[in-house]
Amino acid sequence: MLNLTRNDVAARLLADCVPAPVASFEAFAPVNIALCKYWGKRNAALNLPVNDSLSVSLGNKGSTTRVAFLSDAQADEVYLNGSAVNRDSGFYKKVVAHIDLFRGLVPGCLRVDTVNDVATGAGLASSASGFAALTKALSGLYGLGLGDEQLSVLARLGSGSACRSVYDGFVRWHKGVRADGMDSFAKPLPESWPELRVGVLTLTGEEKKTGSREGMQRTVDSALLYGSWPEQAERDIARLEHAIVQRDFTLLGATAEQNAMAMHATMLASWPPLLYWQPESVVALQKVWQLREEGVPVYATMDAGPNVKLLFEANSTDDLAQVFPEMDIIVPFL
Repeated sequence: MLNLTRNDVAARLLADCVPAPVASFEAFAPVNIALCKYWGKRNAALNLPVNDSLSVSLGNKGSTTRVAFLSDAQADEVYLNGSAVNRDSGFYKKVVAHIDLFRGLVPGCLRVDTVNDVATGAGLASSASGFAALTKALSGLYGLGLGDEQLSVLARLGSGSACRSVYDGFVRWHKGVRADGMDSFAKPLPESWPELRVGVLTLTGEEKKTGSREGMQRTVDSALLYGSWPEQAERDIARLEHAIVQRDFTLLGATAEQNAMAMHATMLASWPPLLYWQPESVVALQKVWQLREEGVPVYATMDAGPNVKLLFEANSTDDLAQVFPEMDIIVPFL
């Protein structure tokens, strides 16, 4: 059981499917921003997390993926934002490995076209939206009729956080306890928050030098500070869910910001130290803290990258736009 591969898990999940393939299929999945972070795995091969996490999806920001069968091709073709991806690249190999989870049902090479409307590999969760969109598209291409929980499990096999990008709104990823990970999937929360805004500060579009997967493992292996992380995540999940139900923005924002800072603290405690921040990240955070001192209710969160996301409500938009005119304002609940 402990030596299960991703292909083994996918084969179990798809065992009863009767394919009804079509020529092509297109799907969209949103970026999600974690308010309580996923950091650390109990099983790296299956992307099974140490702790539950909770996110909010960013509406129409994300990835659109179209998949189509290729006639007489010897290999898959992968395109990202209109450019062909080199077959020797890690990205190409990850995409093909994900297709292989499904390919036993219907043989044949595919063309994959993905368009991200956020920076790729810069801590803006493009891998989450990308693998969620790819999973949805493959399910549609092969005519599998999978349910959301099944899609969430399969998306997780490509990129852990992708299991949350299957859904809109607030989403909780349940870590699960089973060795095969069949109970590790995301589910949406019923609440909405129409006044909530997310401001995306894309400080750099450059791909980060240390990927999330590598950084996560380094933290778990070398940071003694990581020992307190699962307990904090459990506490923060409870606080966030309470804040969402009560529409308590101060509790939501403060919990999300502290959770993000705690995650980055574990990275700094790793060896060699892992620091995703750039000087521009620090400047943005200092502006946020100054605004709070001046009475503007705004909080920051950061994933494994230099870019900063701001949490605020609609009535603070003008104040934030004056300080961050370059901010891309997202309305998660339209």
